[in-house]
Amino acid sequence: MTEQTTARVLLYSDDRTTREQVRLTLGRRLAADLPELEVFEVATQPVVLQAMDAGGIDLVILDGEATPSGGIGLCHQLKNEITDCPPVLLLVARVADAWLGTWSQADAITSYPVDPIRLPAAAAELLRARLAEKATA
Repeated sequence: MTEQTTARVLLYSDDRTTREQVRLTLGRRLAADLPELEVFEVATQPVVLQAMDAGGIDLVILDGEATPSGGIGLCHQLKNEITDCPPVLLLVARVADAWLGTWSQADAITSYPVDPIRLPAAAAELLRARLAEKATA
């Protein structure tokens, strides 16, 4: 099987500033051993669902504070409705909300403000696992 040339990341937040912070923090490539990122920014739940139905997403990053559809509930929906759902990284405003990440079945959780060390590290770990899984499938 050929090596994947890009990793497709779906980034959901109703807040343009949050999407920009996440995108800039991720950069073009998370690590030398990972492909370049292709980030798709979306602002509404229906567009998230359309993108997920279309397939080809390697990592989903959801804003737990998004309105009117929060990323926590959306994560729960994706994990329960999509077969072979890609890993989900959930952004939460308070560390105390981490238990909601467990309920939502998120694969990883990071908190606001966007942490330039934690966010890319968590995303890289999830992408490595996903790409390895796809390579052996």
